[in-house]
Amino acid sequence: MPDALSLSPHLPLNRPRLIAPGPVEVEPRVLLELARPQPHHRSPEGIAALMDARAKLSALLGDPYDAVITTSSGTGAFEGALVSLTPEGARVVSAQAGKFSERWGEMSRQLGYDTTLVSKPWGSLLDPEEVAGACVGAHTLLVTHSETSTGALHDLAAITRAAKAQNPDLIVIADCITSYGVAELRPAGWGVDAVVSGSQKGTATPPGLGFVLLSPEVQQRMIPATGRGFYLDLTRELRGQKEGNTPQTPAINLISALALALDRLLAVPREVLWAEKRRQADALIAAGEALGALAWAPRTSPAVAVLRPPSSLTGRQVAARLAEMGQRALPGQAPHEDTVFRVSTLGYADRYDALGIAGILEDCFASLGVAFERGSAVSAAWRALAER
Repeated sequence: MPDALSLSPHLPLNRPRLIAPGPVEVEPRVLLELARPQPHHRSPEGIAALMDARAKLSALLGDPYDAVITTSSGTGAFEGALVSLTPEGARVVSAQAGKFSERWGEMSRQLGYDTTLVSKPWGSLLDPEEVAGACVGAHTLLVTHSETSTGALHDLAAITRAAKAQNPDLIVIADCITSYGVAELRPAGWGVDAVVSGSQKGTATPPGLGFVLLSPEVQQRMIPATGRGFYLDLTRELRGQKEGNTPQTPAINLISALALALDRLLAVPREVLWAEKRRQADALIAAGEALGALAWAPRTSPAVAVLRPPSSLTGRQVAARLAEMGQRALPGQAPHEDTVFRVSTLGYADRYDALGIAGILEDCFASLGVAFERGSAVSAAWRALAER
């Protein structure tokens, strides 16, 4: 059995890292943007920041969708999309196969919608035809693209196309909270009406902002003065934000930071960005496999590597040991805390961070008594980076 490096987590040699799928590492210049003197959100500077961020969010999506920025998490943005697009009493289909997709079904039921659940076991993939069959006569479909609890990348294109073949008037609201800016996402071509995400994921900005990107067609179906939301009335928000205003005080400092963070992502074609994040995730998965920790999902997300540890370990043990090493990863979501652990290069990270995490995993597993050849995980990560 190899010896683990005996570095104390209190020594400066260990740089604390966020290697979880959110919140994520943030670029230093973006953090410095938050230290600038406080702007007023109604000033020309504040209005310019809002308009700049909205334009860049749409540019990163690649389709002419209008962005609404909410001062909330992605969950708040999703709720705003749901209540602003779905009238009272309507039937909603929630397709779910993990913690976060289950959240949307819970939200829909709590808001009083006639909710149909299409559920698959955690770690498996949604069946597009099964989802489509449930959408006959429904008003809205809630579906998750990248399921952060299981590491699955569901086939959003196939699901949406099949569902709209059954029901052309269906509104599709997609949870792209960890896929936006990370995985291939072509909502106009796929038929997705509303794309939801949040600042603390692929855009590598601190937590506090949610985004909803709305197709031109679905904007004609938005509900004026929804009775299910006031703060999250996106019809009113979109009308104001198109003019550079918000109905209430936004987190203008975070919006300025977001606009700056998006410059890095927009510096390359989206296809290049998607391919690089895919390589990084593949490197983490390859490193895990070299240590006996296999991916849970059959079609993996580039946003997060969700790995099943060897039978001698639990997900909580791995995450706890990484925390002792100063590295913030995550176990599985309840009730699967012991089933898997989760690592990611979702935010401000590159391929060298993926290699670094592979080395960190080697130290972690060695200290937990797992036998393996030193360097095998890093070598596997290198091969994965070179293959694509």
